[in-house]
Amino acid sequence: MDDDVESSWKVFESDPACFNELFDALGVKGLIVDDLYSLDPASLAALQPLHALVFLFKWVAGSDEKGGASGAYDHDFTGFFMRQVVNNACATIAVLNGLFNIAEAEIGEQLSQLQEFSTGMDAETRGEIFTSSDWLRTQHNSLIPPSAISLANLGLPKTSEDAYHFVVYLPHLGAVYELDGLKRAPINHGAYSEAGEGWAAKAREVIEHRISTYPPGSIHFNLLAIRGDPLPSLRAQLEAAGDSPMVEVYQEQIRVEEEKRAAWAFENSLRRHNHLGLIHSLLLGLAQASPSAYDKAIENAKARYKERKEKAKKDGTWEE
Repeated sequence: MDDDVESSWKVFESDPACFNELFDALGVKGLIVDDLYSLDPASLAALQPLHALVFLFKWVAGSDEKGGASGAYDHDFTGFFMRQVVNNACATIAVLNGLFNIAEAEIGEQLSQLQEFSTGMDAETRGEIFTSSDWLRTQHNSLIPPSAISLANLGLPKTSEDAYHFVVYLPHLGAVYELDGLKRAPINHGAYSEAGEGWAAKAREVIEHRISTYPPGSIHFNLLAIRGDPLPSLRAQLEAAGDSPMVEVYQEQIRVEEEKRAAWAFENSLRRHNHLGLIHSLLLGLAQASPSAYDKAIENAKARYKERKEKAKKDGTWEE
């Protein structure tokens, strides 16, 4: 699908700031999306209550469609599942497949109406219903900056880029499921024990197995957690703490959470603005004021790019 077409779904950035903005637009209450840099038990425990994991990975044509053959299709899945029927909608499809299977999730009226309307429909039709919603597509695309330069109708050759895809992992009736809008059905990855880490331990096993199917050193992954919003409970604990020594602990935790949200809001304000015009004006002003300074800035930029490229090649993270 042509990204220049106004009615298309745009590529969604894998960042908690973007997903939380989407949650706000969809009227989601009591849940947030947070970064997850490690699957170790301590990192997962810090995000409790943990409801789902959103996994971004590099899609490879011809790869095993069940993530390393570690699960089995469940055509009798009793939860909510919809398929992806348009390009670039996988982020929203993944989080909705997650949200509609979280009993604690509170969603907005418009999203609730879509969910109710799709009740009883098959996964393909559900995908059609949701992705044909102008309102939902608008929320998905809300953080895409306006285009300052249009390359449409220039006859430029099409270039191929790596394709990335979002899926969601979550617990359902005692088993860990993978809900992937490109698959024909949810994938049951097996039962988990309620003891210890609970479903998170099984999810870690499944995701690590999937990552192991890629070449060693691959970095084409990102993991986000759908978790309970900690702020309401922290504020309630602070209010109930009285003169307890825990007051300072709760205050610090609240400060960290509030600063994180402020950073998300700032990042999203930048995402909404196309900076090409500003950059062009600054470079033009510099070139007019001092051509030698402009030339030096260009050379410095080339040198820094060369350094980063050489470092990336040395680290094995450079791709031609």
